[in-house]
Amino acid sequence: MNVMPQDPSFGEEQQNRSLEKRRRRMARIIGLCAVIGLAALVGFGIWTQSSRKADANAVLAAQKDTVPKVRTIIVKDATAPRTIELPANMAAFDSATLYARATGYIGKRNVDIGSKVHKGDVLAVISAPDLDQQLDQARAQLTQLKAAVDQAQATAELGQVTNQRTSRLVVQGWSSQQQGDQDRLNSASQTAGVNVARANVQAQEATVHRLEELTGFEKVVAPFDGVITSRLVDVGSLVTADAASGSPLFSIARTDVLRIQVYLPQTYYFSIKDGDKATLTVPELAGRVFEGTVARNAQALSANTRTLLTEVDVDNKDGALTAGLYCILHLQENRTRYPSIPSQAVIFNDKGLSAAIVTDGKVEIRKIEIEADNGADVEIRTGLKAGDQLIVTPPANIVEGMRVTTG
Repeated sequence: MNVMPQDPSFGEEQQNRSLEKRRRRMARIIGLCAVIGLAALVGFGIWTQSSRKADANAVLAAQKDTVPKVRTIIVKDATAPRTIELPANMAAFDSATLYARATGYIGKRNVDIGSKVHKGDVLAVISAPDLDQQLDQARAQLTQLKAAVDQAQATAELGQVTNQRTSRLVVQGWSSQQQGDQDRLNSASQTAGVNVARANVQAQEATVHRLEELTGFEKVVAPFDGVITSRLVDVGSLVTADAASGSPLFSIARTDVLRIQVYLPQTYYFSIKDGDKATLTVPELAGRVFEGTVARNAQALSANTRTLLTEVDVDNKDGALTAGLYCILHLQENRTRYPSIPSQAVIFNDKGLSAAIVTDGKVEIRKIEIEADNGADVEIRTGLKAGDQLIVTPPANIVEGMRVTTG
C-alpha cells in the first residue's frame, strides 16, 4: 500500500483556521463581559441615584415636618442722636504774615520761632537812618513854614493899618485916589499870603505825620496774641517796604482757640446747625477727648463735592493741640426716628436687602432700605416699623410662609 506524503501547506492552513476560531471565541467572550460590566455599572448608578433621591426626599420630608426655632427681638425706633465721625483738620483761629513797612536793616530781633507773644509786643526793630533824616528835615521845614506864617501875619497887619490911614487921607484930600487903591490891594494881597502860608504849614504837617507813621513802622509789633510760627529775617538783614515785593519778616498764629475745619456731606446739611456741641479726638492722644462748638459754616455747598465747609471752635488754652493736626470730629446729628436693628438680621441675596419677621407663627420676608449703617446696627428707612417681631439670625433656608417657633 502506497502512502501519499502529507502536504505541509495543508497542515498550516488547518492550524490558522483553528487559531482564527479561538480568537473569535475570545473576542465574543470579552465583548460579552464588557456588556455585562457596563450594564452592571449602569444599574449600580441608577440604584445609587435612586437611593440618594430617596434619602433627600426623606430629609426634605423630615425638614418639612420639623418646625425650626428662631431667636427674635421686638423692633424699636432709635431715639438717641446719631454720632457722625468725620476726618477734620486743625487751623489757627487767626494767622498773619508780617511784612516790612519801612526800608532799612534789622537792627534788633526779639523773637524766634515758637516764641509766645502778646498784642503790641515789639518783635523786631528796623534801622532806617534815611527815613529818620527825612523826618528831621520835614520837621525843620515845618518850623520854617510856621515862622513864615508869623511873618506873613505881621505884614498883613501892617498892610491893614496902612490901608486904613490912606483911606482917611484920600477922603480928606491929602492923598491921591491911586495911592488909596494901591494900599488897599496890597493889604488884600498880604492877607491872602497869610492863608497861603497857613496852607503850606498844613501840607508840611501832613508830610511830617506820614513820616512819623513810617518811622513808627520801624518797630514791628504783634497784631494779636499768638506764637511765632516762622522767622524769615535776622539781625542785619536788608528789608524793603515795597507794596508789591515787600520783605516778609515773621508769621504769627493765634492758637489759644483753634478752628476745626470739616467738610460735611449733603446728607447732614439739614441736621447740623451752628451752636451744636461737638467733640474731637486725635489718634496720637489716645483716651483724651476735646470739646468744641459748631461756630460757622460756608452757607453754600461745593458744586464739585456736594460738601459744606464747617468750622468748630475748640478751646486750646493749655496748648495741648496745634494748627495742622489731623483729627476725628464727632458730631451728634438730630435725626428722624428710624427703626434700628442688628446688622446680622439683614438678609442679602439676589433679590436685594430684606429682613424676616414672624407673624402668627409664620415667616414674612420684607424688603428694606437702609438709612445708616455703623457696622453693629442698621437703621431702616422703609420696610420695618416699631413693634415688628424680627428674626435676629435668619436660617439660610428661610422662605416666605415658613412656620417657625420663637424663643
